[in-house]
Amino acid sequence: MKLVHKDIEKDGKGVIVLIPEEAEDMWQAYNIIRKGDQIRASTIRKVQNESATGSSTSHRVRTTLTISVESVDFDTQACLLRLKGRNIEENEYVKMGAYHTIDLELNRKFTLMKEEWDSIDLGRIEMATDPAQTADVAAVIMQEGLAHVCLISGSRTIVRAKIDQNIPRKRKGDVKQHEKGILRFFDLVMQAILRHIRFDIVKCTIIASPGFVRDQFFEYVMQEAVKTDNKTILENKSKFITAHASSGFKHSLKEVLSNPSIAAKLEDTKALGELKVLDNFYKTLQSESTRAFYGINHVEKANEVLGIETLLITDSLFRSQNIAERKRYVKLVDSVKESGGDVKIFSSMHVTGEQLSQITGVAAILRFPMPELEDDEEEDDNDSDEYTPLPPS
Repeated sequence: MKLVHKDIEKDGKGVIVLIPEEAEDMWQAYNIIRKGDQIRASTIRKVQNESATGSSTSHRVRTTLTISVESVDFDTQACLLRLKGRNIEENEYVKMGAYHTIDLELNRKFTLMKEEWDSIDLGRIEMATDPAQTADVAAVIMQEGLAHVCLISGSRTIVRAKIDQNIPRKRKGDVKQHEKGILRFFDLVMQAILRHIRFDIVKCTIIASPGFVRDQFFEYVMQEAVKTDNKTILENKSKFITAHASSGFKHSLKEVLSNPSIAAKLEDTKALGELKVLDNFYKTLQSESTRAFYGINHVEKANEVLGIETLLITDSLFRSQNIAERKRYVKLVDSVKESGGDVKIFSSMHVTGEQLSQITGVAAILRFPMPELEDDEEEDDNDSDEYTPLPPS
């Protein structure tokens, strides 16, 4: 995301102009834009002209509109952000107050105006516009006949391709059909890698599987790269690492990222950082339960005595249309930071964020034990009824 202009007043009101440069930026924009915000962007409008004889013709024109946002929809497959609202500025093609839908486009700037830019939004802008804060990883999770090609960024895991190929079984005295099936499957996976993985961006490509499939596939890829003089693969050979996975399904990715040898190579990525924090929370919950709590009420009580060492919270909580609810979570995050605590915001599009959402979306590792919270009669189940984490849109 490119930052073109930023003008924030002391009371938090202000304008930021941005240019989304890749699909990931659409996800960041989705987390920032909410109902009540104002957006100015270039859009296509269908215009009808009526002639003197009464016949009408229509054509499409590109114009710049400013709308007051009423709904925000995010298409996770197409990475498309669609904003609907009423026009609030004079325009020769669109009447004041008329509804219009704006699709945010890559490499086209948009202006976002808010009555109040809070610390969460400003932090996300800083992260999205600073390439140094993002680190991407690719992963191929596979077994015989099944593979998922995934991209892991700081905020989500995207399955870019699924290869599901029937492979004939080995028959006694005849393994040729099986071998042909394997080679056909390997070729499809390799083509998916070349199509979906940008080696100028990713730092590492993990190939993981049960058994020896990963080693056979890696050997196949390198042999084919030499045969076809594929410089993309050959020049990035050092970025490939192999690892064990229990299956070729997406959920196996968590165990792969937990592998210490893989962890050492991915130490600087946010995806791994989130996984480490979540694992640490669960370990603390099991070994020292009075230092690990989840649910907004328990976490807020721990924060009142400056007891939070690490706060874990999902970004879905900040997309709430309930202003009071959103401010409650923003206040919690700001307070923890002010007291020297560490705050980790998890993406609901990432496997770790999905897990955290299952336990209310907010949790904390404490600086010291607080057994009185364990004895608290108030159930955090009530919290989740009142503040239900939103599912990924």
